[in-house]
Amino acid sequence: MPELPEVETVRRGLAPVMEGEMIARAEVNRPDLRWPFPPDMAGRMTGQRVERLRRRSKYILADLSNRETLLIHLGMSGRMTVSGDPMGRFQRDHPTVKKHDHVVLHMGNGARVTFNDPRRFGAMDLIASDTADTHRLLAALGPEPLGNAFNEEHLVAALRGRMTPVKSALLDQRIVAGLGNIYVCEVLFRAGISPRRKAGRIAARRVAAMVPIIRQVLNEAIAAGGSSLRDFRQADGELGYFQHSFDVYGREGQACRHDGCDGIITRLVQSGRSSFYCPRCQR
Repeated sequence: MPELPEVETVRRGLAPVMEGEMIARAEVNRPDLRWPFPPDMAGRMTGQRVERLRRRSKYILADLSNRETLLIHLGMSGRMTVSGDPMGRFQRDHPTVKKHDHVVLHMGNGARVTFNDPRRFGAMDLIASDTADTHRLLAALGPEPLGNAFNEEHLVAALRGRMTPVKSALLDQRIVAGLGNIYVCEVLFRAGISPRRKAGRIAARRVAAMVPIIRQVLNEAIAAGGSSLRDFRQADGELGYFQHSFDVYGREGQACRHDGCDGIITRLVQSGRSSFYCPRCQR
């Protein structure tokens, strides 16, 4: 499932052709994805201007001129791609509509934004903009890891006394929004912390030190266009490249990349998810 860097990469790719532009025609080709679409979704979007395109955790939010917000979740296999961009940044010709092109936004500037989702685990909803933050998918989310509300004091307080493994704690979206399995593995490696460690038993100074590491890993991943392991594509259809920089994720049985460490990357399963780490230098 796309994590924060992949979703932010898509948002940045969509912004030049969507922000400030009108949706000349919205085309909805099925009644649902993971959940049913809202009533008259196509009609409610048609003719509206996209005032702002933003991200909250792993969700893209398009604030429309009718004071509704389009909430988008890519799910396991969802892609949002652009064609017909008049500025030449994307594919100029519109491709033939495919079987799994479930929602198509024909923008007033000639661009076409297509949501394709073969597995249909993605989601879209239309919600009142002034209550968007209280939507059931957003209300319980913690602070954004790249925002000012996520700081050393917050993380130290959030992990204090927790007897769950630190890997599980960092995946808790109520503690920090948007972190997923890939990037938590990479963060813990750079921090030298084992994913097995109980969150509440890590010294406060080591917990605080994870905050800039989290930001560093996420910013590097965004700059690389995210990570493409299976289905993820950027808005221009290109792959992300951060997977080529993984230190531990997916590297089971390979040598640790820390200088002077002769450890071998190990995989373990925690809460049904694979954790990759070096048993020698992550304590």
